[in-house]
Amino acid sequence: MTAQIEWVQSPIADVSYPAAPWHMVGSLWLSLFRVREPVDELRPAGVYGAAFVSYEEGSPLTYSEFLVARPITTDQEGRRVTITDIWVDSPASVAGGRELWGIPKELCDFSLETSHTGPLSTTEWTARQGRSPIASARFRDVSRAALRLPFKGGTWQPGIEDTGGVERTATLQGSSKALPARAHWDFNPDGPLGWLGGAVQLASFRQASFRMSFG
Repeated sequence: MTAQIEWVQSPIADVSYPAAPWHMVGSLWLSLFRVREPVDELRPAGVYGAAFVSYEEGSPLTYSEFLVARPITTDQEGRRVTITDIWVDSPASVAGGRELWGIPKELCDFSLETSHTGPLSTTEWTARQGRSPIASARFRDVSRAALRLPFKGGTWQPGIEDTGGVERTATLQGSSKALPARAHWDFNPDGPLGWLGGAVQLASFRQASFRMSFG
């Protein structure tokens, strides 16, 4: 029997969202980049991950997501990642992400095309605000044929207005079929991630058919 989902009415936006934790299923496409020069106080030089995510049927919310995050180490929480930039196409996800975990979600539009040839998957993503693209990526992988393995991690976010300035953390854990992938990215030089255009791409992989608890 499927557990009943508790919903929370946002005190800020006219939407409701699932109470934490969120039990999500879907797929993730990720590339790691090295940024040589600091961008600003929240985006120092270092390694960043850029990822497209599709949250699919079986999740309390189904939507697309594009995020950029970097690894950090905190005195109390240890090693985690902090999300610096993130867009989704779900107002409920925006409100829940901001109010529950301090994740600075914004809205944008997505296009997603996937084709399969035997075990090989080819996936093309684009994220755009209005007519202006933020980024696009093309991945090729055989992750659907991988063994399912567990993963675990966590986020740390600085305080934002939606959390009353209070820092927030979240734990994520689950399992997926993950393997390296080939990827090509394009970042709009005039868009909010133009600073990633000159970054060095280090590695890419896909998590297929993940099952994850976040929160």
